[in-house]
Amino acid sequence: MTVENARGLPLTVAGLHKSYGRLDVLRDLNLRVDPGEFVCIVGPSGAGKTTLLRCLSGLMPASSGTVRYGDTLVDCPQQDIAVVFQDYRGSLLPWMSVRDNVAFPLQGAGVRKAERRERAERSLAAVGLPGVGDKFPWQLSGGMQQRVAIARGLAYDAPVLLMDEPFGSVDAQARFELEDLALDLRRQLGISIIVVTHDIDEAVYLGDRVVVLGGSPATVIDTIAVDLGAERDQIATRALPRFADLRTRVLTEIRGGRPETARPPRNPIGTVA
Repeated sequence: MTVENARGLPLTVAGLHKSYGRLDVLRDLNLRVDPGEFVCIVGPSGAGKTTLLRCLSGLMPASSGTVRYGDTLVDCPQQDIAVVFQDYRGSLLPWMSVRDNVAFPLQGAGVRKAERRERAERSLAAVGLPGVGDKFPWQLSGGMQQRVAIARGLAYDAPVLLMDEPFGSVDAQARFELEDLALDLRRQLGISIIVVTHDIDEAVYLGDRVVVLGGSPATVIDTIAVDLGAERDQIATRALPRFADLRTRVLTEIRGGRPETARPPRNPIGTVA
């Protein structure tokens, strides 16, 4: 399910292959993310999830196949595609203020100083951190620092946001808050969000679809529609029988079960996701 105010263009992957020397990591991988869609990518450790994300962002070229944003070939970083990395501690500069951390990447994009400051303040407000621009990252909690890292991604005003294990370095309570923040940002800004995660529950809770990678080299072995409704709640949604069904299906596939045997029973209205 996508949002009504969705903006941007589809991000499509066709026949993607990526190798490092003789090591094949991804093969014949196909994927499409529509404007305003929230897609989570899961798979076993070492399946190439981060490699895929880097190819989607243009930070890493494909060995063969294509990644396109609309009709534009993504073979280098794009202004329309922003990235949030896993470890906020390594990505935030401790000697810079929070505002300057958020605005800093915009310098390379040629954005004027006044606009950089305005975008930084707007992005900080969007992630629930108005008024902290003059502080330094080390003065904030881990969850707040990750919000700053997300704000830096939003400052590009890009319609596509890629996130690599974005909540893995914070405590459980902060993680739940950041998951809900991501859903709110998608709804409010109309952006597409693609998250790579090892957390199956997180993938099912956040995603409109969960894309499961498997095999060696890895490819897409299943794409699962998450039919849990538009509104998600950390307690109520995770308590649903359907949530448990979807979680079981994803886990079975990651552990090597076949997609068709991992599907849950038909639901009360007689359809299969």
